[in-house]
Amino acid sequence: MAKHSVTATINGDDVEFRCQTEQTLLDVLRNELHMTGTKNGCGTGDCGACTVIMNGRSVNSCLVLGAELDGAEIETVEGMAKGTELHPIQQKFLDHAALQCGVCTPGFMTQAKALLERNPDPTETEVRFGLAGNLCRCTGYDKIIRAVLDAAAEMRASK
Repeated sequence: MAKHSVTATINGDDVEFRCQTEQTLLDVLRNELHMTGTKNGCGTGDCGACTVIMNGRSVNSCLVLGAELDGAEIETVEGMAKGTELHPIQQKFLDHAALQCGVCTPGFMTQAKALLERNPDPTETEVRFGLAGNLCRCTGYDKIIRAVLDAAAEMRASK
């Protein structure tokens, strides 16, 4: 099978990798680049567990082919923290106990980051709609919504 040479920026770092035509961005992140923060929940784009930010927009990485990434900018959950300092979204997920099994958490965090970059002062309804493509089987969503709203408030206050 033919392999494609791809150059992209992932979490601010220039990265070169080779991937097969059928490999998804999710496959590349986990299997080629050993970045296992992004999770495989369904493989069909229905659950949001594999959400990353690509060229400023959130995408389901299970639906994007790795060969399409040449020149792309990708942000994953691994790129959110600055060294040992957690991103406010990550910290608020901890503070609000907005995670349980952890499969959906990276996708929710990156989706929340994309949402707050577009809308730094969302209403609860806007957060619920903004996260609607992400599914959680454990938390019941309320803690997740509270964590995102709290993170938004903290991020606005720090500007």
